[in-house]
Amino acid sequence: MNWDVIAEHWQLFARGVGISLALTAGTAVLGLLLSVPLAFARHAERRLLSAPVAAFTFVIRGTPALVQLYLIYYGLSQFEAVRASVLWPWLSNAGVCALLAFTLNTTAYTTEIFHGALKSLPRGELEAAMSFGMSRWTQVRRILAPSMLRRALPQYANEIIMLLHMSSLAGLVTLIDITGAARYVNAEFYLAFEPFITAGVLYLAITLLLVRLFVAAERRWLVHLRPRKS
Repeated sequence: MNWDVIAEHWQLFARGVGISLALTAGTAVLGLLLSVPLAFARHAERRLLSAPVAAFTFVIRGTPALVQLYLIYYGLSQFEAVRASVLWPWLSNAGVCALLAFTLNTTAYTTEIFHGALKSLPRGELEAAMSFGMSRWTQVRRILAPSMLRRALPQYANEIIMLLHMSSLAGLVTLIDITGAARYVNAEFYLAFEPFITAGVLYLAITLLLVRLFVAAERRWLVHLRPRKS
């Protein structure tokens, strides 16, 4: 095995780590901002609010992320109206298209995660809030949203890890992320094991860091949900 090639291209893999982390962080932030209000709409009793969100999450979760990425990056460019619009400078950028595709994907999954957390909230919390005369907005701000986010944390941690792994698809639309760096070395030097083992180790290291961060977060914010010792 020829590890000298990997050593010579360490900067390429370093840049790949930066792009993968940027995509993961950017997508996570945008997905979180979108999924919180969508989760409340999904949880609403009015079908006018919940049905469109349910349809959105069903379509996105029912189709592969790679198909969604290809539709955005390659598909939109076939329409003259898109190419002539003010959005074309962004939609012709591989990074923007990857960020958009991944954000749509994680928003759908995170919306359902938060919706499940909302359904699991004890009825007593809402009854206590109403007994204090809290308005609906105050209930959402002080009771529903904080409790939803805390209860969804374990599942949300898994979604972020899956999002990191999904970012490996960015290499298929010309971005040199971690997997893209491995594919470049593979194509240039006809090496398979060395670059992809390197990529796997890098993903494992980042995943371990994310797991530790979320474990610390769960210890901090989910302590009240742990069973009490007798």
